[in-house]
Amino acid sequence: MDNISRLMFAVVMAMAYMAMGAEAQNTTMAPNSNATMANVTMAPNVTMTSNVTMTSSVTMTPVTALMVNISMAECKKSQLCAAKPPDCDPAVAGSCFFVSIKKSLGQIFSFQLRGVSSGYIAVGLSKTSTQGQNDTTYVCANNNGKVKFFTALLDKGVLTINNKLPVESVKGSVNGQTIQCTFSATVPNATATRSIDTNYYLSISNGTFNSDTLGSPQAILNSDKAVDLNDPNTTVLNSLNSAPSAFCLSQALLILIGVLGMMML
Repeated sequence: MDNISRLMFAVVMAMAYMAMGAEAQNTTMAPNSNATMANVTMAPNVTMTSNVTMTSSVTMTPVTALMVNISMAECKKSQLCAAKPPDCDPAVAGSCFFVSIKKSLGQIFSFQLRGVSSGYIAVGLSKTSTQGQNDTTYVCANNNGKVKFFTALLDKGVLTINNKLPVESVKGSVNGQTIQCTFSATVPNATATRSIDTNYYLSISNGTFNSDTLGSPQAILNSDKAVDLNDPNTTVLNSLNSAPSAFCLSQALLILIGVLGMMML
């Protein structure tokens, strides 16, 4: 090939590599997959910090057994839903991270949370796009095959358990590494009259749990904008899936530079 042909070939190869990188990052499991994945997260490896939070003399929230699987049947009807992968079915085995939120009365909202972890899963509510500034966080942990429930505040990547956030009717189940829990919570600053007070950035995360110690949360889903918890028709987009990673782009650039260097020899 002449130099122009080689150059065109190099550009095409680099663009193909970038496309494959973007596709790999956004790959989702089929909703009806029956493969159970062990502690696998489908989000990029985003770890907020390496800090952990120790608990001591914490009053535990009572948890009763959850006898049914969490369902997506009321999504877009009476429940606001978010999931990773998008639209995955929490009732089907597999690596589906899912949360639904439904207005009950006043500031009280009903939550359903489902995910895969050998430690804990959590749902967070933040008033700012910069998450991790004393964000309200609800944690369901796998405690030797049973759910242990915590309320906590997430600040600068550290979960501080306080169990002072009003929560009731907590139910949970653990099947292998699949954790499910449901609960009703009085959401801070939420009112029935002003939608601005029910707008939150929504997140799903997981992490390690050992002897009442919560490891740093790993982001699974971060909403790209504040969503109204009152509006079940809201579509929650995951900001972690918005663009190809810098690593993929840099690898494509290195390939292009290498091919151009060979052409000049």
